[in-house]
Amino acid sequence: MSTNGQALDAALGVNPLREGLSFQEAPPGHTLIIFGGSGDLAARKLIPALYNLERNALLPSSLAVVGLGRRPMDDESYRARQLEATTSFSRTGKPDPELWNAFQQGLYYVRGDFSTHAGYEDLKRELADIETRHGTGGNRIFYLATQPSLFPEIIRLLGETGLNRGPGTTRIVIEKPFGRDLATALDLNAIANDVFDESQIYRIDHYLGKETVQNVLVLRFANVIFEPVWNRRYIDSVQITVAESVGLEGRGTYYEEAGVLRDMVQNHIMQLFALVAMEPPVDFQADSIRDEKVKVLRALRHLEPDQVASNVMRASYGAGFVEGREVPAYRDEDGVAPDSTTETYFASRFFIDNWRWKGVPFYLRSGKRLAKRASEIAIQFNEVPHLLFGESNPDGVPPNVLALRIQPDEGVSITFEAKQPGLGMRVRPVRMDFGYGQSFAEESPDAYERLLLDVMLGDQTLFIRRDETEAAWRAVMPILEAWEGDPVSRLPTYEAGRWGPRQAGDLLRADGFRWRRL
Repeated sequence: MSTNGQALDAALGVNPLREGLSFQEAPPGHTLIIFGGSGDLAARKLIPALYNLERNALLPSSLAVVGLGRRPMDDESYRARQLEATTSFSRTGKPDPELWNAFQQGLYYVRGDFSTHAGYEDLKRELADIETRHGTGGNRIFYLATQPSLFPEIIRLLGETGLNRGPGTTRIVIEKPFGRDLATALDLNAIANDVFDESQIYRIDHYLGKETVQNVLVLRFANVIFEPVWNRRYIDSVQITVAESVGLEGRGTYYEEAGVLRDMVQNHIMQLFALVAMEPPVDFQADSIRDEKVKVLRALRHLEPDQVASNVMRASYGAGFVEGREVPAYRDEDGVAPDSTTETYFASRFFIDNWRWKGVPFYLRSGKRLAKRASEIAIQFNEVPHLLFGESNPDGVPPNVLALRIQPDEGVSITFEAKQPGLGMRVRPVRMDFGYGQSFAEESPDAYERLLLDVMLGDQTLFIRRDETEAAWRAVMPILEAWEGDPVSRLPTYEAGRWGPRQAGDLLRADGFRWRRL
């Protein structure tokens, strides 16, 4: 699509994982085939991300995008639909007409039934024509953006029809959720590895494409002031929060099967958890980083069935007000059973049994219809060993806190103590704050922009390896099994627009902590 060769290295230089690595050319030509190409993910994320890459001259000069679906559309109506979606959802606003006109020449739509061999044989013929027309060199990326229950059959049929072995390189991108428990994740991995080599498989978690998530590694390993104190000797506790103010957004049927543990905790939060707690990798190669993340997940302390209740809290939202708008209770949402026991809020306490983190509690929480949209990693340091200012500060000196804001106001802040102006010796906390928007002129790319480009480049650093996803499932399976073994007729509720149920605070109060207000 892109016909100019503006400096890719300069654009990629904002990615800390690529600093010092050499990418002298744009990615080679590719055909991106999107299963579920007429669906929500393609419209809201994938096509807008590709357009923004084109806008920044980062796409290969020969790229074709083929949307697969069952809806009755042709190429022209598909292009018009994607223009409307990109106008609504692109971070850069309404597309430039001239640039979009060039971009859309590489957009195609293929309608068919992709649950049968015949649909894949038709796809083969379409791909042969498109690849010849665009000169993509036979390099193919299959992107699974359908409902997860279709993943195994799509992968099998790609193998049975020989589409897993293209004339060029062939890769497959698998969206989350990757299974709904350990058993289904193992089955899906077995199917995927039977058809594709592990080097061809890109299990995607868009959180890993976020600028601030990647900056966790840079903050830790590029600054000597942080890493020496990043351990149990100096850190008292860690809180990881991924809060959403939105509700189900029309996904009631899906959410009833998932719940927040499967939808957010097993993937997004476990990835943040691993990045915070991992040991320094030997280099920034994909497997070096993923090796260290797996070690963290394997070191998580196993919860026995009788320990789940005292370490885990779940609830669902009731009716309330969010951003001044009245919203219904979870059980009253479309697609939700009136007697549902699916959790929309999850809070837990985890421990890592290794040398660095022994005894340090990690508190994780996530939920829908909370007070605001906010994601944060907060590192609370130990209190000072001897209080010199007790007379003037009878309540003690608050501990230092390093907070990494993931969204929406990306940045890093550190809270420390300073003398309050005046004749006395009174200490008060102050905050130093770094914000991406204020410190850098460059606009951060969308996570999908970075990740789609990485797939084309063959870089698996920000993607999840087989053993990594299995280790994450093993970490949460004791919780799922305890819930299934002790079913409840109704969960505790919290008012929509609040920060969750009152009982969630008990997890921290027992250890002398409290949840941070975001």
